[in-house]
Amino acid sequence: MAKALDDLRILDLTRVVAGPFATMLLGDMGATVIKIELPGRGDDARYGYPSVDGVPLAFLALNRNKKGITLDIRKPEGAELFRRLISKVDVVTENFAAGTMERWGFGYAALSALNPRLIYAALSGFGQTGPYAKRTSYDIIAQAMGGLMALTGFPEGPPTRGGGALGDFIGGVFLAVGILCAVHYRERTGEGQMVDVSNMDAIFSLLDSWPTVSGVTGRLPERTGNRHPFTAPYDCYHAKDGYVVVGIGNTLLFRTLVGAMGMPELSRDPRFKSAPARLRNHDEVNRLVADWVKQRTVAEVVQVLGPDGANIPCAPVMTVDQLLSDPHLRAREMVVELPHPKLGRVPVPGVPFKLSASPGAVESLGPELGQHNDEIYRGMLGLSAAELNQLQAGGVI
Repeated sequence: MAKALDDLRILDLTRVVAGPFATMLLGDMGATVIKIELPGRGDDARYGYPSVDGVPLAFLALNRNKKGITLDIRKPEGAELFRRLISKVDVVTENFAAGTMERWGFGYAALSALNPRLIYAALSGFGQTGPYAKRTSYDIIAQAMGGLMALTGFPEGPPTRGGGALGDFIGGVFLAVGILCAVHYRERTGEGQMVDVSNMDAIFSLLDSWPTVSGVTGRLPERTGNRHPFTAPYDCYHAKDGYVVVGIGNTLLFRTLVGAMGMPELSRDPRFKSAPARLRNHDEVNRLVADWVKQRTVAEVVQVLGPDGANIPCAPVMTVDQLLSDPHLRAREMVVELPHPKLGRVPVPGVPFKLSASPGAVESLGPELGQHNDEIYRGMLGLSAAELNQLQAGGVI
């Protein structure tokens, strides 16, 4: 079955997390992604992350469905090969610090002169323009500068980074969306363009409408832990053997909740009978729910409050090991196991968007360093085996 993007060819210079996640998403949908790494070293994600028997696990997952070649574009011979590749691809992606590619002679203007239909997609901490453009960045920088950390954490604690490399992964999603928009525009006009994505911009766009609310009212968001700033109870509660979350968004759900808890009289209590009242008394309403939950196991809470009981929004806090065997994720093909010569079957997340006519697929783990040099340089560019050997000896590939 044809995939949605199987006519798209991407030359991928991104590394570590954010950029590789973007090209992974596109590769899942059929795009041919040619990942360029430095000879002898490769992507930094091959090092410093969890590994087994020398195999970099995070690299395998983030660079699935990609072909891997080695190339040093800073060497004259490497620069020439890079130019030849540019003429044969639709998209080039990079996540270097702003201005890096220009210093090497490969900014958007130079590359678009070689291929006017080229889409040049750049992801960086702060984008290609503006007073912060030259700053370096990591995930925690993006979360801090974009405003997410100021929203995250408990009232008595410090600003807190969101779990995982959220700032990086969100930037990768935005880069993939930007590329698809540019591809669609090119289909209409024949023109390529530059896609400029900033991790700070991406995080700022996710602040739960607070830029608008604060700009109009002057009110700043408070760190509320797991609570919701505008409704209660809405929190994470400690059961006997784990944690559950309960989210109550209106008064009808609150009546259902307290009825299921065996305390229907609370729905008539002036402290709790309206949403504003519950919000004013969130500490007390949270305590009542917490006291009820802590007397039960997670399964018992979900049995009473969940879809087979009161059917209010509640759920266990799932751990990664539970998710890997979760029947719902398995049914939706969100846990895919791929073969590896050293590790056997390796689980990776599946394709997160399901297309009915042209579905994506996860077909291969991240490549070995330079695994597809022969296929790309000989098959796409027509180099001979002797030329490849010479380039390899010179540290070009």
